[in-house]
Amino acid sequence: MSLIKEVIPNVQVPCGVCGNYRIERKEVKTTSLDRTMSMMKNNGRYVPDGEYTFLYRENTLVMSDTPDEKRDHYKAVYNAKGRCLIAGLGIGMVLNAIAQKEEVTHIDVVELSSEVIQLVAPYYIKLYPNKITFHNDSIFDWKPEKNVKYDMAWFDIWDNLCIDNLEEMSKLHRKFGKTAKWKGSWGKELLQYERAREKNRYWR
Repeated sequence: MSLIKEVIPNVQVPCGVCGNYRIERKEVKTTSLDRTMSMMKNNGRYVPDGEYTFLYRENTLVMSDTPDEKRDHYKAVYNAKGRCLIAGLGIGMVLNAIAQKEEVTHIDVVELSSEVIQLVAPYYIKLYPNKITFHNDSIFDWKPEKNVKYDMAWFDIWDNLCIDNLEEMSKLHRKFGKTAKWKGSWGKELLQYERAREKNRYWR
């Protein structure tokens, strides 16, 4: 837990509303029963007591800086160096963590929602001037400038994980196959495990 906190700090982006999106920071307090029920409902995942930042699109939770979500993104932060590509801005949790690394020279962030960019980007531009470029586009359509290569590319554009996401993940990994040395997608390994488990159940 302490290592994750050190590598991926809590988000301090200001709360606000823009169009259908809003950022809230709130304290979570749960009873033992609440925690147990939450873990049963969410495959062992729960939100421990503490203050967290949440991004919502209307009533849909898009991202947070809870401990389990930090763990999901640890590989991206660990592998970040040189020039990096992030698809999906969210609250900027991964962006903030890798921007702090001296070995990261520049970060391109591709975000589909202009509203999320308006909410989040100004805060990080002030923190890390000249180190981040924001692109308002779909990662499936966007192309980097000619001859630009990335040391790390991280794809996190899905609100919720499901096996159907694997097709899009594979498409993105192929698209940036020659452009990025290391590539990762949020929850890819978990979804591959779930798909293999489903196949095993089917053939029994």
